[in-house]
Amino acid sequence: MPTPLELQVKTLPNSPGVYQYFDKDDVIIYVGKAKNLKKRVASYFTKNHDNAKTRILVKKIVRLEHIVVDTETDALLLENNLIKKYQPRYNILLKDDKSYPWICIKKERFPRVFTTRRVIKDGSEYFGPYTNIKTVYTLLDLIKELYPLRTCNYDLSAAKIDAGKYKVCLEYHLGNCKGPCDDNQSEEDYLNDIKAIRNIIKGNFKESLQSLHDLMMGFAAEMKFEEAQKIKEKLEALQNYQAKSTIVNPSINNVDVFSIISDETHGYANFFKVMNGAIVQAYTTEIKKKLDETDKELLEMFIVETRQRFTSLSREIFVPFKVNVGSNIKVTVPKLGDKKRIVELSERNARYYRQEQFKQIKIVDPDRHVKRIMSQMKKDLRLREEPRHIECFDNSNIQGTNPVAACVVFKDGKPSKKDYRHFNIKTVEGPDDFASMEEVVYRRYKRLLEEEKPLPQLIVIDGGKGQLSSALKSLDLLGLRGKIAIIGIAKRLEEIYYPGDSVPLYLDKKSETLKIIQFLRNEAHRFGITFHRNKRSKGAIKSELEQIPNVGQQTITNLLRTFKSVKRVKNATLEELTNVVGSARATAIYNYYHRK
Repeated sequence: MPTPLELQVKTLPNSPGVYQYFDKDDVIIYVGKAKNLKKRVASYFTKNHDNAKTRILVKKIVRLEHIVVDTETDALLLENNLIKKYQPRYNILLKDDKSYPWICIKKERFPRVFTTRRVIKDGSEYFGPYTNIKTVYTLLDLIKELYPLRTCNYDLSAAKIDAGKYKVCLEYHLGNCKGPCDDNQSEEDYLNDIKAIRNIIKGNFKESLQSLHDLMMGFAAEMKFEEAQKIKEKLEALQNYQAKSTIVNPSINNVDVFSIISDETHGYANFFKVMNGAIVQAYTTEIKKKLDETDKELLEMFIVETRQRFTSLSREIFVPFKVNVGSNIKVTVPKLGDKKRIVELSERNARYYRQEQFKQIKIVDPDRHVKRIMSQMKKDLRLREEPRHIECFDNSNIQGTNPVAACVVFKDGKPSKKDYRHFNIKTVEGPDDFASMEEVVYRRYKRLLEEEKPLPQLIVIDGGKGQLSSALKSLDLLGLRGKIAIIGIAKRLEEIYYPGDSVPLYLDKKSETLKIIQFLRNEAHRFGITFHRNKRSKGAIKSELEQIPNVGQQTITNLLRTFKSVKRVKNATLEELTNVVGSARATAIYNYYHRK
């Protein structure tokens, strides 16, 4: 007998719509959209989900509700509204915009222009929200410089002005206001300024530039050079602002640009509003993944939410890949030229924002930083578990002399130097890297097993397929094959090899996973070379003293313990040598260095 939930799933329509999942407490825990409700909802209960959070969500579903709509676009909008209203636990939720500033052109006679964080439905015009208050103040300073406006909150009705109720204030005498309260500026002239201001806020500088240019030339023709100079300064200020905000091509008009980059746990999305080739609005945010959402899913939600938030009416959007946001919006994926460059600029802003977040997280929440790195490495290297404990091996020998190996240990992505180990190669004669690798891997993990110490989640072998195969032989002998992940990294092209796979993996050159593996490999190389160099130096010291007749290993040890170096032994007096090794050996050593 099917459960009520199974019956609900089987009887869903094959139509676009929105579905809502409820838990045992009848609380909405997830809202989703679908082109086909029956197929989409059924997939939750028939598939084996890789993502642990999705499996937990499915276990908690007790009942569901659905709403049928006409189109996918309607489903997308309704999903977004329901998520904002109910804030379900397993849905991504974009940050609210309540604290962002707007520029208001007040609905009144002789409108004021000011910044506000409250949007009131009183018929006034609101532009924004802006994500940076500095941008707002820069824009308002420019407007104030170009077009003197009133800042008082008087009721400037025609009747009160005609009655002479108001007198001009200090702002008028400072040149910051033209005195409409005392009938020194007509309403028509004031509204022309407001029209120009509206265009500047929207990023349309063409009319204002032309108007100021004509005014400047008019003053110059009338020999009013001081007035012409003032207009010229305003013109330069507007041109300077335009130059800073113009991106590439003024023909790109009334377009929204969206992009996203992501890692294992978060997405970072950017939005630009472009008017006449200028970015007039910009917004970047972090989106926490809840159910391993794809970049496409995250970007679609971001587009719908952001266009609502910024009350965008643009009919075209530029994006890095195809998205489904409704038939009434033209979706363009630019391939080259200025359009492509502006999408790349959007992606660059998202990437910079991500880097800034990482730096802040590293300082404020190091645990989250480690979790993100480990999660990303698990995904990039196709591992079963996070590589919290990694060990890397490297062989060092020069023309077969003094063969040694190094093992470096990283824990939580950082060097654990107290766990580093050196190995003298004992069973291999001559320069045989493969046999040497087999020996040190066997010795390392035989000892860890005997001492019952924790094994690593990942072994990195500095070398290609040959060294990897040698290390695998040792893991087979110890019965550890398949219990510890193992990879080899070739030095030349940073190729990563897996057991039994002849085709290497190439990681993104900028990825943090590759950087950590390179750091591991370089650290193993440095550690091994240092040990090898010290061993060769000690060998050279001993070989010189060994040339002296009747001088054995114990005598050499006593000499170096006392004199610290061969040079000091050479320069020692016969008496000093006699005090350390006796008369006969002291005479032999002294005569060896002073026979000339």
